[in-house]
Amino acid sequence: MKIVSLLPSATEIVYALNLDDQLAAVTHECDYPPEATEKPVITSSVLDHNHSSSLGIHKGITGLVHKGRSIYHLNEELLAELKPDLILTQELCEVCAVSYDIVEKAARILKGEREIISLEPNSIWDILENIRLVGQKTGRVREAEKLVEKYNGRIDSIVTATAEIEKWPRVYCMEWIEPPFAAGHWISEMVAMAGGYEGLALAGQPSAQIDWSDVLEFAPEIIILMPCGFGLTKTIEESNKLGTYPGWSDLPAVKQGQVFAVDGSSYFNRPGPRIVDGLEILAQIIHPELFAPTFHHRAYAQLTDLR
Repeated sequence: MKIVSLLPSATEIVYALNLDDQLAAVTHECDYPPEATEKPVITSSVLDHNHSSSLGIHKGITGLVHKGRSIYHLNEELLAELKPDLILTQELCEVCAVSYDIVEKAARILKGEREIISLEPNSIWDILENIRLVGQKTGRVREAEKLVEKYNGRIDSIVTATAEIEKWPRVYCMEWIEPPFAAGHWISEMVAMAGGYEGLALAGQPSAQIDWSDVLEFAPEIIILMPCGFGLTKTIEESNKLGTYPGWSDLPAVKQGQVFAVDGSSYFNRPGPRIVDGLEILAQIIHPELFAPTFHHRAYAQLTDLR
């Protein structure tokens, strides 16, 4: 079987199922595991945001979307050359991957039989089901079940440990810094599993821009910065914008030094196997009295100098 992955999360699933020898091409954003960067790249970004601020990226993406233009380019010549049997893509977010319509049209003109699978998770459980689905489509059912069983065990250990907590701190997971966004999809579910209350997130829905006044009213006790697509270093760099928001210094989380930056791209934004790592990171941040800080320092950092 020849597989083309048009999602970083799908690429991670393919590697987790030991299907890397069947992976023919990946996206320009597929950076994990490191071996994925050696695969042929079949997409590119219309916008170059390597040195752009969160506000600059937001304006660039919004401008293209409003014009009805795609943010990504698909190399249709390479797709035709590869003749994949299976294409893994999504319809969940127009700024996360090549448009499903573009993929479908490109695949339609190719000779031979192929299947396009759209992965559409809205919860942690959906993500695990996607692993099962890819396993079914690739003849790796047993391997997929073993992975899901292992991930379920790790999830259960977190949920069991937080089940008796009486006070859940108010948590704001900031999915974009400028302008401020509320997190979406599986994030509120993850925070609840980790023993926190995310009153601003949109469960099962895409992340969305919110008014800063909503954050002030919610008065989070913990703030976790997880801009979509940003690694830890970039997130820390962007955190210096937060002091410009009115009332920032008066938020309980800021006063108590409970502001954290995480590697959102690796552990929170991508609906792949490492989402379980993200849950464990949340548990360590929200309830350090219950969970030892076992994750590497590159996964998250406490920003005590933002008061």
